[in-house]
This record gives sequence, C-alpha cells and structure tokens, in this order.
Amino acid sequence: MVYRTTPLRVDRDQALREHILSCALVRVADGGFAALTMQALAEAAGIATGSLYRHFRNKGELAAEVFALASQREVDALAQTVRGPGSPRQRLAAGLERFAARAWDSRRLAFALIAEPVDPQVDEQRLLYREAYAELFIELLQEGVAAGQFHVQQVNLVAACLVGAIAEALVGPLSPPARAAREAGYPAPSLAEVSQALVIFCLRAVGAPLPEEETQP
Repeated sequence: MVYRTTPLRVDRDQALREHILSCALVRVADGGFAALTMQALAEAAGIATGSLYRHFRNKGELAAEVFALASQREVDALAQTVRGPGSPRQRLAAGLERFAARAWDSRRLAFALIAEPVDPQVDEQRLLYREAYAELFIELLQEGVAAGQFHVQQVNLVAACLVGAIAEALVGPLSPPARAAREAGYPAPSLAEVSQALVIFCLRAVGAPLPEEETQP
C-alpha cells in the first residue's frame, strides 16, 4: 500500500515550518545570525532538534530562508512607497526615509541583513535582494528621467549605486559598536541626521533638486 500525505498533514507541516521560521526570525532580530543555532531554535520553537532537519537540511538553508523572509518584507515596504503617490523625487526621498526608519526600529536585524558575516547560502540571498532593491530604483529612475526630474544616463548603474549608498550609510550607525556607544550615552548620529544625509546624497546623485530648492524662484 502506497502511503499518501493527507491535506491535513500538509497543512500541519506548513504551519510548523512557518512557526520555525517565525522563531528563527526572532532569534536573528535579537542576536543576529550568530544566535541562530539549531539546538537553541528547537528549544524556542518547542520541538525536537531532529524535527528541524525534516524541514531544513542544515543551518545555512534555514538562515537563507530567514534572510529571504526578512528581506522580502523590506522590499515590499520600499515598493509600497516608491510606487505610491507623489512625484518621483518625492517618492525617492520618502522611500529612503522609510527604509532608514525601519532599519532604525530593528537595528540588530537590519545590521544582520546588511553586513553581518554569514553562510554562503545567505550571501547568495543577499545578492539577490540587492538586485531586487535595484530593480525598484531602476523603475523609479526611469520614471523620473522621463518626467525630467532626474538627470542620469546609466540608470542601471546609478540604481546599483543607490543600493550601495543606503547600505554604507546605515551599516556604521547600525553596527554593534555604534549601538553600544549610543546606549552608553556617547554622542552618535541620530536617525534624523543619517536619514537627511542619505536623502541629500541620493537626490544629488540623480540630479534632483532638494526640497528647499523646489520652492525657490
């Protein structure tokens, strides 16, 4: 007799998989990918360690899925802004501000996604999602160029530069030493300062006017 997986079993397996990923994401948000061990995750999820390997072949595969889950949320949030109402210039500025604010709200997770040393499988996902961010900027830049608001020639290259600028602008303030210094009361850049500098740099990079320049005669 051939064993057939029932729909109920499939639903249960999917629910358990989602539960595992949710618990794994919490661990990464709290301590980065270094805190994501199979044993600790099994305890957090309330299952046997062996059960994890029914869903994920190894830690690298698990970490890659956690990275993809967290990164897709950020891509979706950015897409909502850059495809929303307003001029291309306004949407670019708003998208940068929203990305920075979301990173600031979950600094440990944001640093893990941007810069933490990770398994090769996670690095592959990191490259894929950099491309996903770039695709959003390509779309917005093309719209801005057509509207005469942006002045760039190599749209794809400039989009990649914007992705790099965002990562480099945030990685320092989000790093563990910066967080520790801030918590200890030492002077450190604020979200407003970092966000403003990032917006000004990126608007300049695409040849767009700053908000105050738009109101000048």
